[in-house]
Amino acid sequence: MLLTFSGTTAPALLNSTSNQLLLHFQSDISVVAAGFHLEYKTVGLTTCPEPMMPANGIKTGDRYMVNEVVAFSCEPGYTLQGRSHISCMPGTVRRWNYPPPLCIARCGGVLTEMSGVILSPGFPGNYPGNLDCTWQIVLPTGYGAHVQFQNFSSEDNHDFLEVRAGPQHSSALIGQFTGSQLPPPLLSTTHLTIIHFYSDHSENRPGFKLTYQAYQLQNCQDPSPFLNGDIINSDYSAGQSVTFQCYPGYVLIGHPVLTCLHGANRKWNHPFPRCEAPCGYNITAENGTIYSPQYPSEYPNSQDCGWTISVPHGHGVYINFTLLQTEPVTDYIAVWDGSDTASPQLGVFSGNTALETAYSSSPNVLIHFHSDFSTGGFFILNFHGTFINFCLQSLYQNKSLGTTAVAHYSGKVEVEKTKERFLRYGRLFIQYYY
Repeated sequence: MLLTFSGTTAPALLNSTSNQLLLHFQSDISVVAAGFHLEYKTVGLTTCPEPMMPANGIKTGDRYMVNEVVAFSCEPGYTLQGRSHISCMPGTVRRWNYPPPLCIARCGGVLTEMSGVILSPGFPGNYPGNLDCTWQIVLPTGYGAHVQFQNFSSEDNHDFLEVRAGPQHSSALIGQFTGSQLPPPLLSTTHLTIIHFYSDHSENRPGFKLTYQAYQLQNCQDPSPFLNGDIINSDYSAGQSVTFQCYPGYVLIGHPVLTCLHGANRKWNHPFPRCEAPCGYNITAENGTIYSPQYPSEYPNSQDCGWTISVPHGHGVYINFTLLQTEPVTDYIAVWDGSDTASPQLGVFSGNTALETAYSSSPNVLIHFHSDFSTGGFFILNFHGTFINFCLQSLYQNKSLGTTAVAHYSGKVEVEKTKERFLRYGRLFIQYYY
């Protein structure tokens, strides 16, 4: 609203500041008067002055009448300082509601776009002295930054630009540059990249202009299938680790933990491990499984393999074959009730029978597998420690007194300690009842 008039005093000259004017007359129900008479004529309006174009900026809009709006933006790499939109104000003296903005190259910042431009402060003019600027390129996980330089000029061996793959100034250095030689293209292989520029107090140069473009990072090779075992963690991107575990009865050959290395070509830090049914090893467990060498493939020829099973004292070992398919007689599995071949033998197993069993009175069992040079085969045996419950009758002779005595024991006893006790006097005879 420009003005409101009432009464008998003639208003002064009124100038509209736009190409449209609305007049509204209102009266009540009481006193009447002569009213009003006015004349108007068209006059040219004064526009706002053309706003100054900021250096390295872009202006949108070329009408500068009252209420017209002009928009400003900056070229890539520059940041707008001031208002992005200004409008022409009404009034006898035309003016903009805000001064035109500036476009500046900032010292550092965080860039989250998939592509962008980074400029040294003052570019394309000289950068100031004593700068310490850090830019962070933050991309979605699974992307890296492809960095390319378009301009580079710094005081040689005094002012430096560093590019690092990671979020910290201590992250892996991709490149450090100084002087006037244009740096080569760089690949950051993480989704976080640091650009660090620092200058001393002396000679200044035009600095640098670089662009970056996000690119999708490759994962390391899928280690599947991992036979006879499990893989823990299914993320195969850079920096991730996976753990390999074998099923019972198999032994891991290789490194159990692999890490996907950073780099343009992703690779694991070690070769893939494998799970094998070995030709013998020492087992300390209350239960488990033993497979023939290289199971589920046939065992090789000319094998001589030994397994030692150890369960807690006071326990024996129960063994049962769930698969037995060997060349009869010449390929066999021998089992001893102890940790060596001087111990009592529990049995020799061969041929194509299953559900064969054996019990030991000792917490240690020796198993020996032999194959000749011809036909292959398979076997699987399971074992578990079992608490011994038996009746015992012992007959011993006291050599010093020339007497013989019989002792009876029943219940759960530790077999090894019982043997040691009576063997000091003579012979020990044990009969087991399971």
